[in-house]
Amino acid sequence: MAKEKIVLITGASSGIGEATAKTLVNNGHKVILTARREGKLTELVKSLGSNNALGVAADATDFTALENVVTKGIEKFGRLDVAFANAGMGVSTAGTEKGDPDEWSTMIDINIKALLWTAKLTLPHLRQNKGHFILTSSAAGRKPIGGSIYGATKWFAYGFGQNLAEEMSEWNGRCTTIAPGMVNTPFFDDAKPDKLDPQDVADAVLFAIEANQRNSVREIYLMPTN
Repeated sequence: MAKEKIVLITGASSGIGEATAKTLVNNGHKVILTARREGKLTELVKSLGSNNALGVAADATDFTALENVVTKGIEKFGRLDVAFANAGMGVSTAGTEKGDPDEWSTMIDINIKALLWTAKLTLPHLRQNKGHFILTSSAAGRKPIGGSIYGATKWFAYGFGQNLAEEMSEWNGRCTTIAPGMVNTPFFDDAKPDKLDPQDVADAVLFAIEANQRNSVREIYLMPTN
């Protein structure tokens, strides 16, 4: 097992974030978890153990609230080695002409601004340990999809991850962009059991984190076999 890492995860209360938290703790790491649903966070921390996990409820689109998460996490564990900017959402109405501007605004806040806030707040701490920033983009951020505003936000995430990797390389930091295809999470109203499982993404995050420091895993692109 690689050296124990202290990992901050946004969007941690379900789906990819929850699976990643469990996977990391099961492999000897410790986690700082944040999401809006305090009850779900409390349950998750209880299952992982308070020595291994801290939950701080916050809206990742609120810069001050997210700053409090980072502060409390470092107060508990003493440092930050990895930040996983995982929080995200889609829209219920596809397309540009038929899309809902209010939904777009909310989605842009979580898919773009919360990603930027997470990076801004964690990079000074990651720099101290030659740390690692990981973000969830999407297969939708790697190819054109007709009228997809969601895909466009993930194009931003994908491009930002590439740019941030170059910025962090100046101090030997690492940045990994995870780009999964369809994942069977609460993101969808109907279950998608034949698609990727959150565990698949969690395994990818673990791989990137535990890779030798000489190996900067810049991108992991996952697609369902079916």
